[in-house]
Amino acid sequence: MSPMRLIILLVAAGAAIGAALLVRGMSGPSSPVAAPGEPVVIEKEVEVSSTQVLVARMDMRVGSLLTPDDFEWSDWPEKAVNAGYFTQERNPDAIEELSGSVVKVALIQGEPIIGSKIVKKGETGFMAALLEPGLRAISVEISPETASAGFILPDDKVDVILTYDVEVVTERGVRDTTVTRTVIENARVLAIDQLFGEVDGSPTLTGSTATLELAPKQAEVLAHSSRLGSISLALRSVADSDENDGVATANTQLLNGGDEGGGVKVFKNGSISGRS
Repeated sequence: MSPMRLIILLVAAGAAIGAALLVRGMSGPSSPVAAPGEPVVIEKEVEVSSTQVLVARMDMRVGSLLTPDDFEWSDWPEKAVNAGYFTQERNPDAIEELSGSVVKVALIQGEPIIGSKIVKKGETGFMAALLEPGLRAISVEISPETASAGFILPDDKVDVILTYDVEVVTERGVRDTTVTRTVIENARVLAIDQLFGEVDGSPTLTGSTATLELAPKQAEVLAHSSRLGSISLALRSVADSDENDGVATANTQLLNGGDEGGGVKVFKNGSISGRS
């Protein structure tokens, strides 16, 4: 082979190799090239350890009674876990233990639950946290016969019925009679001291005291009524609980000796105690 032909073959082979390398470089991934003067940012994934923390499943206002559906376990960065948080590792039964508590400080969705923002059932301040702002808790004595045979439970709505003896003055003279009237409507039951007992030989839940949520004047009506005669609680339908926007109403005229000013004198222990 002549030297000239050998040179031509070597040049052609070199050109072919160069072209192959060029094509390979264009088809491969391009490396980012930082512009002059710009910092080079290197991204690196870092694995962060997490733990399960008990959080609020939804927004909850002050006074809300907590149920198991109001909680959920959520992943939380382990280094950001506060000592006051309830973790699944330390407190596996936290949902069951905290159910029935009352929200003392408003909670937002996804916020970790801490002890200072809730009041557990039985703790000091539980009833105060359960009350709506401006309202009062007042108790009244009841019996199975005057409280729907034990079917009234906390958060139910009831009417308060007063039954008392009166002396009616008519044109024909004076006669004794018994008067029954509803003095408070749509009152919320906060608590009832239920005990297991029997009614007509059948096991049932009974209570001797009911605690109602009322406005200050309404609480006065209840206290006054309990002195006039016997109190009965009438359970309201759930469908009627939103009547008057769910707010309780009361016959406050009773505090002035009567609601109609007619010739009816209230007798208690043999003496006149007021007018109805």
